[in-house]
Amino acid sequence: MNQIVKNLEDDDESGELRPARLSDFTGQSSALKKLPVYIRGARRRGEPLDHILFYGPPGLGKTTLSRIISEELGVGFRSVSAPSIAKPGDLAAVLVNLAPNDVLFIDEIHRLPLIVEELLYSAMEDFKITILVGDGMNSEPIEVGISPFTLVAATTRKGMLSQPLQDRFGIQFRLEYYQSAELGTIVQRAALKLGERMGEEEALEVARRARGTPRIALRLLKRLRDFREDAEVEYSVDFIADCLDEMGITPEGLDELDLRYLEVLTDQYHGGPVGIDTMATALSESRDTLESSVEPFLIRTGKLAKTRKGRIIPDQTLL
Repeated sequence: MNQIVKNLEDDDESGELRPARLSDFTGQSSALKKLPVYIRGARRRGEPLDHILFYGPPGLGKTTLSRIISEELGVGFRSVSAPSIAKPGDLAAVLVNLAPNDVLFIDEIHRLPLIVEELLYSAMEDFKITILVGDGMNSEPIEVGISPFTLVAATTRKGMLSQPLQDRFGIQFRLEYYQSAELGTIVQRAALKLGERMGEEEALEVARRARGTPRIALRLLKRLRDFREDAEVEYSVDFIADCLDEMGITPEGLDELDLRYLEVLTDQYHGGPVGIDTMATALSESRDTLESSVEPFLIRTGKLAKTRKGRIIPDQTLL
């Protein structure tokens, strides 16, 4: 079980920069208005908070909010990634070790095997699971009670979740991309935690190139710290812009993979239409990477369109 359950910090390169309370969290105003109400209600009643589903693009704070919820509730936190749960016994080992009202966070829940997902149904509704004891024809189903708990799940592909599983989440939030001003605030706070001094305009320059995503903004901040220490200078807008240019991040937030994608689609396939599998082969990247990390931003910025025939570059963006 130790290989399955892990602390948030174990797989979070920016864990030390993340807020620990809702009052410190910036952005996602819709969720922040409702979550404190739901949390206070659960605490008053001494009950587990209803199960929560966070969905939306990667890097927007789903994991961070999950950890904060456990802190606000004053309960234990367990984290597991769905791809690491191969069989029902893996999940059962996690569930039976939860303390009352604990928060269990499952990341990438859309990748949970169906046979494991079915075990979750009774766990979420009745706080019971059925396990098989014995081998082969001699095995018998045994019902085991588990402690009441809150499942907080995260997914970038809500459409891949079965309806029965979706229906068991009483609270659902779609996380949205951040505005530059919100990201600027996050960058400034993170810089202080790193012992760095960064002004508002400098932080906004980082934010504008971070694709509306805190995870990207924090990664850029750490690399900028390396450049600043190496150059032995103070931050300035021009210095930050030059460093980000050197890192291959354009003023619009495009990175090297984005530019390669647009170049291949424009030059090799004359602007499309091209199927996603063809693009993945041409770029030597996985389809999942392109669909989850590249295409959403290109579509959002109007540089790419998806049609029934495939991906195309709109006329106004042809290079």
